[in-house]
Amino acid sequence: MPDAPLPPLAARLVDTFRWVDLGPDSTHLVSDISGWWRDPVVLASIGPALADLFRDVRPTVVISPEKGGFVVGPLVAAALGAGFIEAYKSTRTRRIADQLVWRSTGLDYRGRELSLGVRARHLSAQERVLLVDDWADTGAQLVALRQLVLDIGAAYLGAAVIVNGCAEPICEQLRLRSLLRRADLDARLP
Repeated sequence: MPDAPLPPLAARLVDTFRWVDLGPDSTHLVSDISGWWRDPVVLASIGPALADLFRDVRPTVVISPEKGGFVVGPLVAAALGAGFIEAYKSTRTRRIADQLVWRSTGLDYRGRELSLGVRARHLSAQERVLLVDDWADTGAQLVALRQLVLDIGAAYLGAAVIVNGCAEPICEQLRLRSLLRRADLDARLP
């Protein structure tokens, strides 16, 4: 039996997405989601659509990892009437002028271990937290942020992403909900 047709926004996300081959020296195809942000219908719809996945649990704050999360997280927070907190990736060259609370990730989709930090003064035990990102393949960053939220004593509600490529045990641990599955985009592989 064939898969059911995608809802209109999901179909538009697939249509405005592309895989890019960077040439013979590249070991993998690169996802190009720039079409999502160029399309005014997607840009206007993505925040409310992701918010609707968790609207019933009334988050007070959205936390998103950089880089893609810094685009989609504020859209979701605005749609929920919630605040937004950036989760920064540690680098040797950048310093954030504030006290941050850090957690390390497991291996991400590139085989790297990262550290993610949020401003300590913006997150308290009274918060109801929703994690948001554009894409989750291993879920490593979201798992680290979930642990950070739990360690602070805030209520962890779940994670909303545009594209879910995570294994089922990670989806269950994160309470992960998405608009697309990685397989929906893999159908567009060259």
